[in-house]
Amino acid sequence: MTEMAITRAAAGQEGVPSKGGFWRRTMAMLIKEFIQLRRDRISFGMIIMIPLMQLMLFGYAINTNPRHLPTAVLLQEQSDLGRSILKALENTEYFEITHEVKDEKEFDRLLASGSVLFAIEIPANFERAVRRGERPALLVAADATALNIVPGLVGTILTMTMLIFTALSVTREIERGTMESLLSMPITPIEIMLGKIIPYIMVGFIQASLIIGIGIALFGVPMIGNLGLLAALSTLFITTNLSIGYTFSTLAQNQLQAMQMSMMFFLPNILLSGFMFPFAGMPLWAQWIGEALPLTHYLRIVRSIMLKGSTLPDLQVDTLMLAGLMLIAMLIAVRRFRRTLD
Repeated sequence: MTEMAITRAAAGQEGVPSKGGFWRRTMAMLIKEFIQLRRDRISFGMIIMIPLMQLMLFGYAINTNPRHLPTAVLLQEQSDLGRSILKALENTEYFEITHEVKDEKEFDRLLASGSVLFAIEIPANFERAVRRGERPALLVAADATALNIVPGLVGTILTMTMLIFTALSVTREIERGTMESLLSMPITPIEIMLGKIIPYIMVGFIQASLIIGIGIALFGVPMIGNLGLLAALSTLFITTNLSIGYTFSTLAQNQLQAMQMSMMFFLPNILLSGFMFPFAGMPLWAQWIGEALPLTHYLRIVRSIMLKGSTLPDLQVDTLMLAGLMLIAMLIAVRRFRRTLD
């Protein structure tokens, strides 16, 4: 018996609901919804996967007490006392010495690129000064900008809006019945994809400009780095998210599924990127997942340019990761759209 047949049988042959058939009609609607839910396997999967993902991420991946923070060391002298100090810092489990640098230029570069969160310099003649009863100073430099929220909001808002905009693009065409007209035109899948993505690149650029402008004007967020570099890399990030959203639109069968896929992708982006919780505090497996998310790399880029004045050589790893994610998403989207056409 089909869904409509069940509903009609519950309503009675004449279509007039009777008082005694309340539970029968309710049960018929219940059965119909279960049948529809069973057919919509993607939605059913999302219902199960989203709470499971939240439980796993909050239970195992999120840690507000960061440990093993990457640290660079500049030893101006090789002494037992200096080594003892560094070993004591490592024994606290808060610091992990990942780089031993040779000069102050590399010291500054590692901080600017975000490769380390702390840098420690032990000056020359440090041990001799201690033995003389003096109080020599150590230099401890920390990437501790308190203004991370506004640059982070740029990436978070762009991720959410760009995903949703394009995730609905193909499914909306199908549901409105305009896809047939689109397919009858002499146009290739890549041309359709670019035609849908490019307008939203401009929309995203306007969004980013507004958020950054308000952050500078109202909250006093500095703009130390190059504005042109920030604009170029923001455009790359916007295009990456649009490509991923377009991929979702080719996988989904309707707009509801496209929205669910977008939120399923947005959740780990906001939790595992370092926006809400310290990236270094997460276990290694969660950091690997975070490295595969566009927002992780863009947060490093926008914060480094705005707050530390980083240049493209400092950000080349994150830039290449964004470009790679964009190309992968575009290739998948074009292949999926070709199958849709067939």
